[in-house]
Amino acid sequence: MSQRAVAALAPLPFELVYDDGEPLETEWHSLQIALLQELILRAMAERGRRDFFVGGNMFVYYSVEQARDVAKGRPSFRGPDVFWVGGVESGHLRKAWVAWEEGGRLPDVIVELLSPSTAQSDRNEKKDLYAQVFRTPEYYLVDPEAGKLEGFGLVGRSYRPLVPDAQSRLWSTQLGVSLGFWHGDWRRNEALWVRLFRPDGSMVPTSEERAEAAEAEIARLRALLAESEQ
Repeated sequence: MSQRAVAALAPLPFELVYDDGEPLETEWHSLQIALLQELILRAMAERGRRDFFVGGNMFVYYSVEQARDVAKGRPSFRGPDVFWVGGVESGHLRKAWVAWEEGGRLPDVIVELLSPSTAQSDRNEKKDLYAQVFRTPEYYLVDPEAGKLEGFGLVGRSYRPLVPDAQSRLWSTQLGVSLGFWHGDWRRNEALWVRLFRPDGSMVPTSEERAEAAEAEIARLRALLAESEQ
């Protein structure tokens, strides 16, 4: 093991920060993060994948220098709203994504939920960081006010816009699904949500939707059985 690798694994002379104490912009932001995390987990389960990690509103430490700046209270990058890393060990809890503890791995997919206070950073500083330092293959921006979804694919050291399909959805090669908008009720909140769609166009369901579909199917079968017994 190289001296650099050994140094990266050595105990840090400061404590990592896991929470900046700042609330999310709106309730929609909080719910959308939870929804995307759940849907990504479901999409991976449908593909039989277990070698991944999905995080939401958590710190991503990409260098010791950055971690030191955060520990000292200096303005520094915290982390994406939602991110996915493929080909990594799953099955244990992480308080933050610490690159040097993960073989140097950084997010393969990042989704940022825009707000008036973060839009400029998400479109500029963060975008450059994800392209040039993280080397994240796919980057998505969601503007809830404008109802706009943008996607970017990494080409070299910069991003190029992804072309939406006929349904205005964006295909994610990394996740094996498309991202698109859906207007409906989720957790008693009717709004415009970013959802995941399978290659055949069907929507990846939440756990609540799967349960409702199962109940409806049971009711249908019971009705058919009752008719046959008459």
